[in-house]
Amino acid sequence: MPTDQYHEPPSDLSAEQRTFARMIASLTEEAEAIGWYQQRISVEADDDARAIMENAQQEEFKHFGMDLEFLLRRTPKWQAALKTILFTEGDIVELGDEAEDAEEDAD
Repeated sequence: MPTDQYHEPPSDLSAEQRTFARMIASLTEEAEAIGWYQQRISVEADDDARAIMENAQQEEFKHFGMDLEFLLRRTPKWQAALKTILFTEGDIVELGDEAEDAEEDAD
């Protein structure tokens, strides 16, 4: 069993922590795939091929969102922070500062 996603011996981690690590790895892989598709789409001259790649990229967006939601449901501090930043208007850096306060309040 590969353990490159772990920084501690897997046998020392709870099942919940191993699931968390797998979901973080999945989130990272989905983000990478989105980026790869974006590069391919930007240089693809064939309209049909580009449309297929765009469709595939949309699937990766969905998977990224599902992975993120799974993690947020199990990490209240993250949820509190991201509710402050995502889907809001305003300066992103200022919202990030507010998110730190929201995280602290989630204790």
